[in-house]
Amino acid sequence: MTTYGIEFVPNANVNVKQAVNLCRLAESKDIDFAWITNHYNNRHCYPVLAAIAQATTTLKIGPGIMNAFTDTPAAMASFACTLNEISNGRAVLGIGPGDLSTLPKLAIQPEKPVARLEEAILQIRRLCAGEEVKRSGLKYFDYDGAKMTGVTLPGKKGIPVYVGAQGPKVLELAGKAGDGALINASNPKDFGIAIPIIRKACDAVGRKSFDVGAYTAMSIDRDIKKARNAAKIPAGFIAAGSPPELLARHGLDLKNVAGIREALARFDFRTVTELVGDKEIDAFTLAGTPEIVKQKCEDLAKAGVTQIIFGSPLGSDMVNSIRLLGKYIV
Repeated sequence: MTTYGIEFVPNANVNVKQAVNLCRLAESKDIDFAWITNHYNNRHCYPVLAAIAQATTTLKIGPGIMNAFTDTPAAMASFACTLNEISNGRAVLGIGPGDLSTLPKLAIQPEKPVARLEEAILQIRRLCAGEEVKRSGLKYFDYDGAKMTGVTLPGKKGIPVYVGAQGPKVLELAGKAGDGALINASNPKDFGIAIPIIRKACDAVGRKSFDVGAYTAMSIDRDIKKARNAAKIPAGFIAAGSPPELLARHGLDLKNVAGIREALARFDFRTVTELVGDKEIDAFTLAGTPEIVKQKCEDLAKAGVTQIIFGSPLGSDMVNSIRLLGKYIV
């Protein structure tokens, strides 16, 4: 059975009150998860999620995503347990290796991100289980007597951990150590590569249940031109940051993508919109009318995706987009 999530970015365009209201609307349309992005230059996801928790009753909510460079495992465990208490058991935790392009701006050298992520997940699980975490020879987070003593623990089920993953090493770690994955992709071709890696890792540790999340860039509108125009900038950013093998998988023109990359470096968004065409939009987004988006969601489900997350931009009008999702897709 496919579940549905939605992403909100609490930035200059979406304040806390708006994020809360959008989540309430999403919940009323039977969307299952709300993922709030985590970027140092935006509103912090912790208080935003706390506000959402108090204003909703069924949404599962969590950060999409934290990392173990800017937040320690102990801090994330404490936050997750607190959010779980506020939301009456609805917390989930998205965690990944970290944005390797952003971290150097914070004077952080993102060395060994996968190994660091693996240790962080291990320690978060131990702390949320109420263990006193003693030294065990870990390299990055070898805690010495750490224990959660002033929080309400989540019980045997713990806090579901979703690993933000793209490359093969992190996909393997997701299957080995996570309850689910948040994969930045919108096209079945990419899941044809990712899911076998996850399944192999799950099989190796005897994991029977795993939630494969497609963290899509989605734009929906009754007017197909509006929907696809709204998807051009996100598609351009994704194309510009994609490795050559991924671009080749989707049959994209490398010279055109290089032009998109150069235009983005100049903040020349007009040129970006001129260079981004149907191939880039179809490779990296779910964009179109409700009928088109519905078919693309069905294609993802057939590829093995179990949670479809409707991510930015959503469309030219977010409220209208959520209503269309509730009426035609969810």
